Amino acid sequence: MGWLAAVWIIVLGILGASHLIIARKPEAKELIAKLAPYQGWIGAISAVWGAWITVWTLIHVSWMHYSVLWWFTILAEGLILLALGLILGAGVIKSFVKQPQAVAKMDMAVAKLMPLQGMFGLVGIGLGVWGIAAIFICRAG
Repeated sequence: MGWLAAVWIIVLGILGASHLIIARKPEAKELIAKLAPYQGWIGAISAVWGAWITVWTLIHVSWMHYSVLWWFTILAEGLILLALGLILGAGVIKSFVKQPQAVAKMDMAVAKLMPLQGMFGLVGIGLGVWGIAAIFICRAG
């Protein structure tokens, strides 16, 4: 995970856990409100990026023998990007999908993921922070 991915997943996590963050820190509402207009596009890009990372990681499962922790970190990044991306970007993604069956399946997937949105958001923030910490750890070692 690089700087861009780490920062992106933190922003995505903040959007995903916004209701939890605002409940604990009401002053964060203004900052989160500045990101909200872009939430759909951030989500749509994240869903595509997350699907790509997840498939790529599963194809390269042999890389696990180099670093199990890093392989699982990248897989988790892909899954969180995909899940939060679908939740937050469903509206934008639906505008590109023409088949009613695909839209119905996406609605079902989003409905299953919605109860976990706050948890996914917090995991995304943690994963992004871990990514930044790992960059410093790898450079120091």
